[in-house]
Amino acid sequence: MNNAPVRTVSDAKRDFYTHHTRPINSIYRRVVDELLVEMHLLSVNADFTYDPIYALGVVTTYDRFMEGYQPESDKDSIFNGLCRAVDSTPEQYRGDAAAIQSAIADISFEDFKGQFDNLSEAAHGDGLRGALGTVAAKQPFKYSRPFGIGLYTLAESVAPAEALSSKESVEALFKELGDKLNISTDKLLKDVDLYRSNLEKFVQAQEVMKDMLAADRKKREERQKATQANTDEASEAASKEEDSQPAVATGGDQPDPEEAPE
Repeated sequence: MNNAPVRTVSDAKRDFYTHHTRPINSIYRRVVDELLVEMHLLSVNADFTYDPIYALGVVTTYDRFMEGYQPESDKDSIFNGLCRAVDSTPEQYRGDAAAIQSAIADISFEDFKGQFDNLSEAAHGDGLRGALGTVAAKQPFKYSRPFGIGLYTLAESVAPAEALSSKESVEALFKELGDKLNISTDKLLKDVDLYRSNLEKFVQAQEVMKDMLAADRKKREERQKATQANTDEASEAASKEEDSQPAVATGGDQPDPEEAPE
């Protein structure tokens, strides 16, 4: 029997900051904090099982909501910290996410939906169908928001635009998929709807941030130009003042000692 104490959120945060030691841009801090807490709480839940669809949801959430983060070079370090804080690695998360996406790279939307049929025959198999079969067979299955986002990401990559163009069409699709997976469709639909809504808000917020940064950059450039202009004026005035000063004798024409009167 394992009597080791359950790691706390504080433990996870401490681990995170041992791997990423730089401060996080305040605009994005909430994204990182929420993802860290969610990943940690799932990792210590007895009913939770890591799977590639969940990994895809984590990777997609991070990449989309950290887009535009500055400095860009910190993004890999932050993601590394998130994964290490739950005793995993970024290579595992990104590798599994890429593998599950590549499994449906060449299939149609109808073929994708067909992967969800007769899942009792697919448990523990390979590829997407195997992952789906394992989920459908696991009771209880610990559903999570990243899993829902991962499922949406897969559908988004193969679905025609009209299949995800309205709230009604999205609800119809994910109710069908959720039922076949034996998971709560209410939670799935809520998470997918919130994710789509937050993406729209994030795009709008990014545009506002771009405008603010552009305005700030313009003001900074104007201040620099004004400072330079003042410096140039002061330098020119000093130069003119120096030119207007009378020449100081430095030993010019002196009488020849031999011609001095006796």
